[in-house]
Amino acid sequence: MAHDHKHHHHHHPNIDDTSIWKLWISIFLNLAITLAEFVGGILSNSLALLSDAVHNLNDTLSLIISLVARKISRKGVNEDKTFGYKRAEIIGAFINLITLVIVALFLIKEGVERFFDPQPIDGFTMFWVAIVGLFGNFITAALLFKESKENLNMRSAYIHILSDGLSSVGVIIGGWLIYKYEWFIVDTILTIGIGAYILYHSYHMLRETIDILMQAKPTGLDLTELQTAMQTIDGVCGVHHIHVWQLDETQAMLECHVVIKEEDLRRMEEVKSRLKKILHDDFNIYHSTLEFEFEPCGAAHHELEHHHH
Repeated sequence: MAHDHKHHHHHHPNIDDTSIWKLWISIFLNLAITLAEFVGGILSNSLALLSDAVHNLNDTLSLIISLVARKISRKGVNEDKTFGYKRAEIIGAFINLITLVIVALFLIKEGVERFFDPQPIDGFTMFWVAIVGLFGNFITAALLFKESKENLNMRSAYIHILSDGLSSVGVIIGGWLIYKYEWFIVDTILTIGIGAYILYHSYHMLRETIDILMQAKPTGLDLTELQTAMQTIDGVCGVHHIHVWQLDETQAMLECHVVIKEEDLRRMEEVKSRLKKILHDDFNIYHSTLEFEFEPCGAAHHELEHHHH
């Protein structure tokens, strides 16, 4: 039966069913930790624990978004969404990162206010709750390790969880210092540190997601190089109006105009397939739409020059 089920999904080579139940377990684990740290943070009056809880809640949200987006992106192509639902995960990651930034800024503000008005904190509670948090993060990270290799959204969830583990370690040490020496300032330092760390990560991942949403050209792709490569093909006089964009983080698309001589009309299909091969093999472009134009080659070159100036 299991074999049969696998076979049923074989047109989605990159989506593994185990990742779905792993996501569910991670979501419940993370919710539990978040709750524990939230209650612990209020009881012990520790902002660092609260910021760790928020960090965790955000992991939970990002996992839920990953899960929903996975389900949606499975839907495949339909009449409205002619590209299928690949972008769902990217939009999910985008919303998640925005919320994260807002929350991080709020915590930093609170931390700074406490810096000028230190408050007593129960280090003992802080210490043990953070240990529970670390343990939960550790299990979740181990669960998601494999999936994080192959997908931007799962990677964002995985990085959140790892960084959460790191911040839990900080809070554990902080709790111990507060319990032992009553250094309440440690709590503020940790809060600002965790906040800054969240901002730093979010910034980089936001840029990546925004680039894809804005249909920017794939990073590392040189358009001039691409144009030159296309023009080296026998029979191609010129290539212009090149658009390259990304559907999601794995698939790039291209559309452009190709100028060929009128006498090469018969060879059009051959030229087209050679162009598509170069695009696929050398530039990882999976889908290309080429529009052919015919004119005497000299004129085409002249027009291209004109177009550039």
